[in-house]
Amino acid sequence: MNTPTFYGDHPALDLMNSVMVQDGAVTDTWQSDADVLRWLQAQQLASAKAHAPSGLLEAGRALREVVRTLVLDKKAGKPLQVKALNAAMAHAQRHMVLAEEDGLQLRPHYATATPQALLAPLAEAAASLLVTVDFTLVRKCEDSECVLWFHDQTKSHRRRWCSMAQCGNRNKVASFRQRQQKEA
Repeated sequence: MNTPTFYGDHPALDLMNSVMVQDGAVTDTWQSDADVLRWLQAQQLASAKAHAPSGLLEAGRALREVVRTLVLDKKAGKPLQVKALNAAMAHAQRHMVLAEEDGLQLRPHYATATPQALLAPLAEAAASLLVTVDFTLVRKCEDSECVLWFHDQTKSHRRRWCSMAQCGNRNKVASFRQRQQKEA
């Protein structure tokens, strides 16, 4: 039971990143309904009290591929086929709730009876990404073996790696070693 790690700086990109390279192989980190629920809870898109309905894994993987296609098409400047994402958002059944945690806050509360309803906030986050984010700042990690995407929110907008601790460090060490070999 691993705690999900997020590099995308946006839930929709983190959704895409739930397929990643681990030990040199592309790996789907979602292997069960419980994995998807744990991921949604870590993203604060599902309540800690939510239960994983049967079929959540399949519905989550399907939404992930819809989002992946839309992000890649938008990045490539292609027309977007939004029918499937609109269908995913149509499952959202929500109402607003006043919460008294850290002061009074107004929060949406979503129905979670079906896999599609549980995933609806994620579908809405994906739609928000497509509409509100400057896509010149949505990038794939520059490591040639990495498949992760991120939203560059750095001040200089020069982020190159999904994670400095992972790909950034590995590439900087490799670059340093190449320079050392050339000088020798």
